[in-house]
Amino acid sequence: MSTETAPNADRVSAPPPAGWEEARSRVYAVGLAAALPTVARPLVDTDGSTLAEPLTTRTDLPAFPTSSVDGWAVRGSGPWRVVGRVLAGSTPAPLTEDDTTVEIATGAMVPEGATAVLRVEESKIADGLVSGVPRSTPEWRKPGEEAYADEVLLPAGTPVDPAVIGLAATCGHDTLRVRRAPRAALLVFGDELLTAGPPAAGRVRDALGPSVPAWLRRYGCQVRPSDVVGPVADTLPAHVAALRSALANADLVCTTGGTMNGPVDHLHPTLEALGADYVVNTVAVRPGFPMLLARLTGPDGRARFVAGLPGNPQSAIVALVSLVAPLLAGLQGRSMPVLPQATLAEAVPGRGDHTHLALVRVDRAAGVAFPVRHVGSAMLRGLAGADGFAVIRPGTSGEPGDRVPIVPLPLFPGERVS
Repeated sequence: MSTETAPNADRVSAPPPAGWEEARSRVYAVGLAAALPTVARPLVDTDGSTLAEPLTTRTDLPAFPTSSVDGWAVRGSGPWRVVGRVLAGSTPAPLTEDDTTVEIATGAMVPEGATAVLRVEESKIADGLVSGVPRSTPEWRKPGEEAYADEVLLPAGTPVDPAVIGLAATCGHDTLRVRRAPRAALLVFGDELLTAGPPAAGRVRDALGPSVPAWLRRYGCQVRPSDVVGPVADTLPAHVAALRSALANADLVCTTGGTMNGPVDHLHPTLEALGADYVVNTVAVRPGFPMLLARLTGPDGRARFVAGLPGNPQSAIVALVSLVAPLLAGLQGRSMPVLPQATLAEAVPGRGDHTHLALVRVDRAAGVAFPVRHVGSAMLRGLAGADGFAVIRPGTSGEPGDRVPIVPLPLFPGERVS
């Protein structure tokens, strides 16, 4: 490592860490205050984005009466004389005479004047006449049965998934106004890191450079290969130059390592040099200590954010789910993520006055969380088999049978987190 030290070696003591729940609320609020601009996108390009305005219907749903069965649209009490056929996609002539009928297909428009639809399997044809007894329940869908024109179906802030896209298409929309996807970048700090091959000779393999961008994409971010830079040299000028460059095009820059105040930890003086202010500077959570979120104002007047992730891999992911996830929810105009709950299958120790985020595998059908093994701050084996983190609040421990919140690991864009 470089032996160059930051110029402010006599740093003042750090402020007390924020509580984990307080930190989440704080970063969500600043993200929501800086919510990203809205854009119009074709339906096929909206999966994983967020509605910027309510989804409303352009017509009644259905827009016209449609048959829910194959059969006969009849007028009068019958038997009925066949006067035509109606297929889906056509506009039928009215039935103007009693005891007449038209053959009708499922999904076809019911002609004006029809008094019932008789199912084909419950009808008979003899001497050119159709007979049978229509069911008392109408066999067609009435206009507005699902929704009326201009009715609000989903509020702004709703994540767009394939079901929402299908609903929007049904409503007659060709495009949706959504929040622009956050642009993210990653700076990897640490002269000790290798980017290829096995660890050796005191150097370790960088696990965060390849993995953090994938996590960010699952939170809905755009991350290009050129947005991932590192390892950045362990000098203050290199850190300042790298962060300034990344902030030119990103809404969020994540950094790995350098969040402490050691002789080659340059993140804090870099933020100071760039005029950043802290939203959160350390959080009382284990693993994941220390982490931070800072804010700067870009040349366009919009806020930019820097998330300082610890260098230990599992701690970095704890920082992602703790600070980055609620920040991105705010930037995308979504609601603060509501944490599901599960029942602990085994005991989980507390971490004193810190929140403990314990890796667990969740049986969703049973609603039970099972702690996993290999969960040290520098380990990723446990994370690879986990579904999320059980939240053990400060001053408590988790006992078998306790109901605790679960912080889910992010899924692919567009998927719902249960």
